[in-house]
Amino acid sequence: MQQVLITGGTGSVAGAIVERLLADPAVERIVIYSRDEHKQGDMMQRVAQSGTPFDFFLGDICDEEALFRALAGIDTVIHTAAMRLVPHAEANPAECHRINVGGANALTRAVGRSDVSKVVAISSDKAVAPSTIYGTTKFAMERILVDADKRQNARYSLVRYANVIDTRSSVAPLFLKQKESGVLTITDPDMTRFSIAKRDGVDLVMTAVNDGLGGDIFMPISPSYRVGDMAEAIAPEAEHRIIGSRPGEKMHEIMFSMVESPQVVKRGANYVFLPRTGRWDVEPYCEQTGATKLETLFEYGSGDNDDWLSVEDIRRVLRDEGMIA
Repeated sequence: MQQVLITGGTGSVAGAIVERLLADPAVERIVIYSRDEHKQGDMMQRVAQSGTPFDFFLGDICDEEALFRALAGIDTVIHTAAMRLVPHAEANPAECHRINVGGANALTRAVGRSDVSKVVAISSDKAVAPSTIYGTTKFAMERILVDADKRQNARYSLVRYANVIDTRSSVAPLFLKQKESGVLTITDPDMTRFSIAKRDGVDLVMTAVNDGLGGDIFMPISPSYRVGDMAEAIAPEAEHRIIGSRPGEKMHEIMFSMVESPQVVKRGANYVFLPRTGRWDVEPYCEQTGATKLETLFEYGSGDNDDWLSVEDIRRVLRDEGMIA
């Protein structure tokens, strides 16, 4: 992993990945590929004194030729570019499909013409039994990259995780903002979510970069919390106003389904899903990696998890992430 390109490289998770890469002496150069010149300018200032060479490319993720030019000399690609806010995706389904599916196609074609050896892409729990256009496009992206893994010299691995607790797609920043008004809008207090901090997401990405064999989808084993408990942890004195769920919003997050379960193994602190359309079956993957088959088949959802965060646990997580004092 000497020269790394990050698509969507100015996003919040990508920014955390950059910080991790800056601490890795094996990283010789970082390339940021995105389409927001203002965010690139801000990042240029932040990394100016890092000592690591940076290049910045302005380009659309669907532009194969621009991607190909940016991939010159690159060993590893971390693909974070996506349209991911569910309400915006539902209101703009064609654009969501263009970016998330068209971008995956453009990336695999560009990588196939390059000397890239490893690609790691960020998927989502919403790709499991998708109920929104965003989830559907992430499901398609997974299949496109797993297929490319079989046909190219580059190895493609993915990570699948839920909403990161300290990013805009999570309910926590919304509640922190609403706290100032004295009213928190809650879809359903019994709705559950997996607890994934930004550093956990970065850890998972780096695990896939370093240990992925291609055609494997890494998923973290994480605790769950109830949305009502999150509201209580952030603003117990505020009014908690129930507004109902948004179109397509699931009551519980699902990291892998019962249908996928036969192709899931436990590898270290994570589960790994091996799509039947990919290069690996369960037995040889376990022999190669030391992973273990599931003793019983099950659906891994946030609603029936064995590990739960209490209200005080949630406050501790928020303090650890610097979101509350």
